[in-house]
Amino acid sequence: MVLKRLSDAVPEVTSKVFARKYIALGRIVTHWEDLVGAETAAKAQPVKIHYRKAKDQSKKAEATLDVAVTSADATFLHYQKDVILEKINRIFGDRWITDIKFLHVPQEQKKRYTPKKPKKLMPAEEKNLRGMLENIADTDIKSRLESLGASILKDRT
Repeated sequence: MVLKRLSDAVPEVTSKVFARKYIALGRIVTHWEDLVGAETAAKAQPVKIHYRKAKDQSKKAEATLDVAVTSADATFLHYQKDVILEKINRIFGDRWITDIKFLHVPQEQKKRYTPKKPKKLMPAEEKNLRGMLENIADTDIKSRLESLGASILKDRT
């Protein structure tokens, strides 16, 4: 069995999910970081595409992309709108998306991360863990299993 990175598997899964009804939005979601950059992709997410049929049969239908973003980031992205539209249309075709609408979402209150002090194993737990692993000859695997076992035991308490 070969393990895959999650980032490699997501486009496969999303392409299957979006294959029927949400092909366009699925393509934008899977390529969003490429379109706007990693920093902006963390702040703004594509939500929906609105299609409007043209009244005149000779004109193409228009589509608007809704992007969820905080008010502060919406101002920044408003100035980047033409660049984002250009990138979307360069990748997906001629004037595919005609406008971007920014939907304001409240900013999350981020809690400061305070690392917890690592717990120590009791001597009996440490002895028991080493006893379970004593028959393993490969030192690399043995040390990794010991680390995993210690982590599991620490989380239980």
